[in-house]
Amino acid sequence: MQPENERSRTPNRLLELQRKPLVRVLLGLLVLASIAGVLWWRRDSLASIGDAFRAVEWEWVVAAIALNLLSVVLRALAWTTVIHSAIEPPRPGVVLVFSAFSVGLFANALLPGRVGELARVAVLTRKMPGRKGAWAALVGTVFAHRVFDIVPVLLLVLYVVFAASIPTSARVSLFVVIGVGVVLFLFAFVGARRNTRVAVEELGPVRRLVAMGRAGLGVMRSPLAAAGAIVLQIGGWTCQIFAVYTAMRAFDIHAPLAAAGVVLLLMNVVTIIPLWPGNVGLVQVAIASALVGYGVPYSTGVAFGFGLQAIEASVGIGVGILFLAREGLSLAMLRVMPSARHAQMPEDEEEETDERREPRQAAAS
Repeated sequence: MQPENERSRTPNRLLELQRKPLVRVLLGLLVLASIAGVLWWRRDSLASIGDAFRAVEWEWVVAAIALNLLSVVLRALAWTTVIHSAIEPPRPGVVLVFSAFSVGLFANALLPGRVGELARVAVLTRKMPGRKGAWAALVGTVFAHRVFDIVPVLLLVLYVVFAASIPTSARVSLFVVIGVGVVLFLFAFVGARRNTRVAVEELGPVRRLVAMGRAGLGVMRSPLAAAGAIVLQIGGWTCQIFAVYTAMRAFDIHAPLAAAGVVLLLMNVVTIIPLWPGNVGLVQVAIASALVGYGVPYSTGVAFGFGLQAIEASVGIGVGILFLAREGLSLAMLRVMPSARHAQMPEDEEEETDERREPRQAAAS
């Protein structure tokens, strides 16, 4: 059998490999080459992309932006609910949490590697100086907030499976996704209700994140708060699917709401691994390929993909810039965010405080 310390190092090595610039560059070049091949294959139809943009109905674009903004507000309120259930008073207010959430969206839109998740935490901890365990607890709430995404994602997958026109093989894959999602949510629920304490100072980055995530999932121990967070997340995702549907109308695409569900699901799948900001290009190819099955010309699908991503980015970047200025931060500051290994759990800090207190007490006696 592999020794325990060797097993704990394996995930760390995978993380380090993923962080290597050369590996990220090679993966990015590979995907870009694939996109270039698809675009070359479809070069005749791509000539009409400009025509699709010229025909855009801007009142529908404004409506899509408003729905995306409402989605951001609801998801920020869901995170506020998680935070208020996971940490002791004094807790950050709704405006501060929304500010942090907006800065996180801004960072995710412009920087690779999901930096925005840590940027959220950084904004809040700057307003909570000297608070023991604040960083670790807030990182845990980000993890918990993502766990609550499982419920609306599963509902979206079910809707797509039964309402959308997709191949049978894709339906089977989506049923597998549903099963995995249910297992993950139940695992998170059971793990959150276990009040086990571990010596996190000996854990690697992956297991440390899991420990912090369990702390953030404290909201699971409050059924009312958990239900509230889930309802808000479902509301946020509902606004997103209608934002996609509205954006389709802006590009004169009259596919059913189920097609919007397919597009929303594809966008989230394609951006799971951020090879570059927004995975621009890859998203458009995926959306256009899916909409072809609904009779949408490939060029119109590509144009719609760019437009939809621009609509979502306009909300994240536009609102993010406002709150970035409010918090006195810059894009350069967002690039340098501490990782999980720099975060201390509350019990770590308590032990450090005790260690510092003992020498002072000994000297005083």
